[in-house]
Amino acid sequence: MKLAPSLLAADLAKLAEQVRLLEDVVAYFHLDVMDGHFVPNLTYGPPVANALRRHTRVPFDIHLMISRPARYAPAFEVGPDDVITFHVEADDSPEQTIRTIGELGCRVGISLRPATPLEKIVPYLNKVDLVLVMSVDPGFGGQGFMPEALARIRALRRLVGGRPVTIAVDGGIGPSNVRDVIEAGGELIVAGTSVYGQPDPRRAGLGLLEAGGCTRA
Repeated sequence: MKLAPSLLAADLAKLAEQVRLLEDVVAYFHLDVMDGHFVPNLTYGPPVANALRRHTRVPFDIHLMISRPARYAPAFEVGPDDVITFHVEADDSPEQTIRTIGELGCRVGISLRPATPLEKIVPYLNKVDLVLVMSVDPGFGGQGFMPEALARIRALRRLVGGRPVTIAVDGGIGPSNVRDVIEAGGELIVAGTSVYGQPDPRRAGLGLLEAGGCTRA
């Protein structure tokens, strides 16, 4: 029951300051990496993530919304507590990407678009540490939560069973629905606009944790 605020909604000109606002509150900082091909948006890449890495000890949750995750994952500076998550729909094979990320010494995550059947990731559940359920179409922040994601989270919880796999949920989560997400089986809540899009991100982050009955890092 932990929080990973998405830096996509933060003031990108002041990332180090934005991180310091919440680093004693959150479990991870979520970095949305987009290439303009896999999703119709461009954000930041390894140079920004690696520069920010030197400003905090909080682990990174690096979400690769890119076509070639196996090619670019090694460019990120990561440690054993960091997570690199790729999409099962990417061009690189999931087996290759899992192997490449694992060799970096960090945790491995897998994600899928809302329209992709959960069965696509079942063959990899014994090989990953985290599954990220998208509750919006990936690519842009500030979208509304898809209510049908709750059924997907519950179904994924059953598929995961007793495996040591964290269920993360990303997209449109705020104080009004975070409890529903947690009760469905979500464990790591990714939130951008509802935290960094608010006038006081620290207060918003603490409020989201309280609304969900979540713990701090």
